[in-house]
Amino acid sequence: MALRDILSSRLGFGAAPLGNMFRDIPEQEALATVNAAWDDGIRYFDTAPFYGAGLAEIRMGAALGAKPRGDYVISTKVGRLIQDEIEDVGARDLGEKGGVFRYGRPNKIVNDYSLDATLRSIDDSLKRLGTDHVDIVFVHDVAQDFYGDEWLSVFEDARKGAFKALDRLRDEGVIKGWGLGVNRVEPIELLLGLEGPRPDGFLLAGRYTLLDHARALQRVMPMVAEHELAIVVGGPYSSGALVGGPNFEYAPAAPEIVDKVARIKAIADRYGISMKAAGLQFALANPVVQAVIPGASRPSRIAEDRAALAESIPADFWRELRSAGLVNPAAPLPAD
Repeated sequence: MALRDILSSRLGFGAAPLGNMFRDIPEQEALATVNAAWDDGIRYFDTAPFYGAGLAEIRMGAALGAKPRGDYVISTKVGRLIQDEIEDVGARDLGEKGGVFRYGRPNKIVNDYSLDATLRSIDDSLKRLGTDHVDIVFVHDVAQDFYGDEWLSVFEDARKGAFKALDRLRDEGVIKGWGLGVNRVEPIELLLGLEGPRPDGFLLAGRYTLLDHARALQRVMPMVAEHELAIVVGGPYSSGALVGGPNFEYAPAAPEIVDKVARIKAIADRYGISMKAAGLQFALANPVVQAVIPGASRPSRIAEDRAALAESIPADFWRELRSAGLVNPAAPLPAD
């Protein structure tokens, strides 16, 4: 089932922060954040075993456990098995994402994209989430940012294992849809070029944002549109850089990114526009994008995201960004 038929809301909840991303989040604050999302009307929740070595799934399950299961959509991911064995969190090899979840659980994380591991991963996720089914499963991080030069080998493992398993589970009605959950465009392009697997859509994090979208516009967005599929945009604030945070792509922002943010903000300030509104509405202006899932670790962030989505932005703001070269000329804008 295509993502467009599964997701009815444009705003979802990205649960990576619930895995103690960058900081040790108190349990009650994490649960209150999910409850705030629910009270706001959000009914799509995305998580993954990788987020805090199962912590985000456990917290989400605790927060949503009393809610009617048919009233909301959950997506989770496969590719990482969470073991009972404890490991040295600081010694984990997480590619470009080293240290992101250093405050998460210390359980050992094993990368495994085989068919058997995919089925086991889903079963483990169901237990952590306290539910009898998930709606969408994304194959997680089969890309360069985690696996470097070995990423094509990992992708091939997933092609022979996870892709086939998820195709079968979707066809049997166990899940509603599947795809890739990645931070790079190349794996999506590669998968769409294959004849065998039939994905239902994709979660693309950080690659279709106000700060970084040119590469996605070249090939992956047109390819997804050609296949009549859709994308969920993760990380619409570029790890917080767009809204004044110190990080971009999970690491300290480079000077050129800081400068770009400052230039966009100067224009936004003149129009009285919040940077969150600019970021969310930019991503959703592309017809390929079905939903955005900003992460939140504090209840107050949920109201901010909803307000940003509803904020009225003058067409002249978008035109000025375009004329200043701050958005790609090919990018669809709300003003269009």
